[in-house]
Amino acid sequence: MKSWFRRRPCVAVVRLQGALMANAGPTGGAVLNIASLAPVLEAAFNLKRARAVFLVINSPGGSAVQSSLIAQRIRALAEEKKLPVIAVVEDAAASGGYWLACAADEIVLDPGSIIGSIGVIAQGFGLGEALGRLGVQRRLRTAGTEKSFWDPFGPERPGDVARLDELLEELHAEFRAWVQARRGSRLQAPPEVLFTGRFWAGRRGVELGLADAMGTLEGEARRRFGKKVRLVPFGARKRGLLSRLLPGLSAEALLATAEARALWARLGL
Repeated sequence: MKSWFRRRPCVAVVRLQGALMANAGPTGGAVLNIASLAPVLEAAFNLKRARAVFLVINSPGGSAVQSSLIAQRIRALAEEKKLPVIAVVEDAAASGGYWLACAADEIVLDPGSIIGSIGVIAQGFGLGEALGRLGVQRRLRTAGTEKSFWDPFGPERPGDVARLDELLEELHAEFRAWVQARRGSRLQAPPEVLFTGRFWAGRRGVELGLADAMGTLEGEARRRFGKKVRLVPFGARKRGLLSRLLPGLSAEALLATAEARALWARLGL
């Protein structure tokens, strides 16, 4: 019986759920980064007799660096182990989430999935007038003429805006190059349509070549490897009971949670 069970075709399943951020929020499971995912990916690609690795993606995006590092690691392992990678999109593979999806050889999704948002964003606040009304003086000293950048407590300076625009364009160019390299001739619309930061629902995403077909994890695994295929899940280690009952309440943790919530809200989710 055990021998028969082992002979069944199996696939590794890695769930990529949450915003892409270097630092975890208070709930632990809502953030994706290379530090937590590297051992998970290593274990998944080392699964004995695996026929493929499925990435179940549900992410609104986040850090461009974390997106790139995770995607590069997926591709390196896929090439080393000679395993096909299939991305299955749930609610969203947007922005950095789509960066991850493009690490797969094929992308399938639900008609209601959100996909795309191939762009880069920077957000901030201008608090200078508020400080003035409160009678608070901002004191800042720097060594280096460009050390202070886009200060939220001062007026927006044209030089800062130009530098920020240049940085965003450089990051956007990296994102575009990655998508074009991974999707290639499958893209069915020109750059001025695909790379504006706009996102689409599932069927339209397939028409545009951002994804390959409609599908689900179980359906795709069975279609490719038979009804008796075994799905082997891999995920980050669960937090201890105490940390789940008393999650971090630091300002950094709360800010990470708010930032993740804002990323989802951009998609209407």
